[in-house]
Amino acid sequence: MNPDIRKKAAIWLALVFVLGTATGGVFGYSLARRSYAATKSVVPSEAERRAKKIAEMTKTIGLTAEQAQKADGIIKNAQSEIREIHNKNDAEVDVVRMNARGQMREFLTAEQMPKFEQYMQRLDEERKKQKEAQQGK
Repeated sequence: MNPDIRKKAAIWLALVFVLGTATGGVFGYSLARRSYAATKSVVPSEAERRAKKIAEMTKTIGLTAEQAQKADGIIKNAQSEIREIHNKNDAEVDVVRMNARGQMREFLTAEQMPKFEQYMQRLDEERKKQKEAQQGK
């Protein structure tokens, strides 16, 4: 094969490979972004989840309107109590977390301290975002 033809074939092959990779990357990114966006918008509120559960119970068990209303109130109160328990546990976890951080501060150097505080701040922000996402805010 002629060296000139071989060079052109290699260039074309490389060009096709680069274009294929770029096209695949764009389509893959687009598909992943669309899939992720679809999951983010599907999170129902607490009231919507409760209403769905009451409708399911009404259909399955045959609740009357009065019974459904009572069940809704009971579930709403239970969710509130559960949220309080979680908040109480979160407060206890925060105490342990703060104690551990205090112990770590005792052995850090002056140079390390600002980096440690920035790192802890970033962790706290991530934890806050995760908690908000779990609560459906």
